[in-house]
Amino acid sequence: MARPANASRNLAAPTVSFRGVLFRQFVDDDLGCASYLIGDPSKGEAFLVDPAYAIEQYLEAADQAGVRIVRVLETHTHADHVSGHGRLALEHGVPISVHPVAEPEFPSEPLQDGQELPVGSVSVRVIHTPGHRPEHCAFLVDDRLVLTGDSLFIGDAARPDLAIEAREGAEGLFHSLQRLKDLPDAYEVYPGHVAGSLCGAAMSPDHSSTIGKEKRTNEKLEYGDAQAFINATASLSTPRPPTTARVVALNKGPFVGAPAQLEHLADPGEATILDVRPAEMHAAGHVHGAFNVPASGSSFATRAGFVLDPDERIVIHATDDAEAEKAARGLRAVGFLELAGYVTAGRMTETSVPVELDDLERLLEQGTVQVLDVREKSERDEAYIPGSLHIPFRLLRGFGTEGVNTDKPVVTICESGMRASIAASVLSAAGVDARPVLHGGVHDWPGGTVSFRRCGST
Repeated sequence: MARPANASRNLAAPTVSFRGVLFRQFVDDDLGCASYLIGDPSKGEAFLVDPAYAIEQYLEAADQAGVRIVRVLETHTHADHVSGHGRLALEHGVPISVHPVAEPEFPSEPLQDGQELPVGSVSVRVIHTPGHRPEHCAFLVDDRLVLTGDSLFIGDAARPDLAIEAREGAEGLFHSLQRLKDLPDAYEVYPGHVAGSLCGAAMSPDHSSTIGKEKRTNEKLEYGDAQAFINATASLSTPRPPTTARVVALNKGPFVGAPAQLEHLADPGEATILDVRPAEMHAAGHVHGAFNVPASGSSFATRAGFVLDPDERIVIHATDDAEAEKAARGLRAVGFLELAGYVTAGRMTETSVPVELDDLERLLEQGTVQVLDVREKSERDEAYIPGSLHIPFRLLRGFGTEGVNTDKPVVTICESGMRASIAASVLSAAGVDARPVLHGGVHDWPGGTVSFRRCGST
């Protein structure tokens, strides 16, 4: 089966049909999450797999295709985004199916390994694939493609440490991958995540593949020994968003309904201000204490989740109504459901002074600034500026000013400027004279850099 045209780098990919099967892939590029609409147009019915909280896109697509969503299939209890299954159940009476090991606290119909689920003349077969989570299932569609969820990715496999002990999860994942490897090479692979998600470390930006191609190119499928796979994957470490536990609880718990309408406020009052405007606008003028996570940047929701506390009152500062709604949708996707509202104006009494790389070289020679590298450990190991301090941006709010020399300006730097702006805003809110490098980063540094090799690395 050929990959559907334009299937999808955004939320507006077309619905296509092949040999009587309706198929559409939806991808949220900000979170790297994928969901699927599968059905039989001749019968007017469709299944929805792993829906996002913003369900309007699916209802519109189903309406355009002339089908009704008759069931939601969850591959597992998601940890990175709030599911839309609650809204579909509450607002449209759609039944939900998930493997019983998930122990859902909502009405559901259990999935079983090998179970055949017909939607019109289209057959969906359940393959229990534990590892990422014990309840995880993949779905084989019409004996031609497989929705692998959070088991097999394009170029990678899922992380095994989110729900259970990492070695136990890795063992389960190894055996699940072996089951998927046994499928015919021609079967197409459509994963639950693509590059940009924290559920894997080496995912391809491609949105689909085949079993045969993955067997040839995916290193995680090269292991023939369970113990070797466990040793290689159980020790891998990528950041775990602090929203994980909350999102799992929301997805496992009673149905979550539609969000309240986002209210435009004349004054934010006593609130945590999330400034989602571009970094340059934030630097030119912002509300005192505001955190800057641009909605136009990559991984907006994930990065905001590292900075915000879901229990605090959050007000969005946006350029306009559309930017505010975009930011709110991203925040709700990772569990920030009770937003206080948004402002498009305010007492922007604070400014920050961005630093250009050429100027930074001179300031360092003069010893008048401290450089703070806010990238991840693996990035810093590849190359860093001598004498720079290292604290990943996602840890700064918890760290406060600990370890930072506040006697002189702190210049924050990353790879492109996005995380540097976030870090500078967090430090500024704590009273530090923080100045981000917004254009360029460590790999553009004109001076010499140092690399660092850790024990046990290759």
